[in-house]
Amino acid sequence: MLGNHILVVDDEPNILRSLTFILQKGGYDVSVAEDGEEAMTKIRDLKPSVLILDVMMPNKSGYDVCREVKSDPVLRDIHVVMLTAQGQEGDREVALAHGADEYISKPFSPIQILTRMNELLG
Repeated sequence: MLGNHILVVDDEPNILRSLTFILQKGGYDVSVAEDGEEAMTKIRDLKPSVLILDVMMPNKSGYDVCREVKSDPVLRDIHVVMLTAQGQEGDREVALAHGADEYISKPFSPIQILTRMNELLG
């Protein structure tokens, strides 16, 4: 569903469950992927409006997925939100340098996630 479809990519099942719950309660259509390879397949198939992407994942890191999305003319308009346990200012700069539109540190609050999605999707 174009417009409010969000793909959540994280290798931690509890994060996937909690983000899916929060976003669906907020009225968003949500899909999930558990690693970077699965994410790229779903991104190409679903063309989500927003990608919430964990940095540290097996097979392909969040940075790799972000770079791939932002360098593809068909996909580059997807908003990329990096989600990571690494909360240092330098990590934020690295995420933004890879093309991320946003950066949210774990642990996150449900209000923070919904506020950012509402801002990104207007």
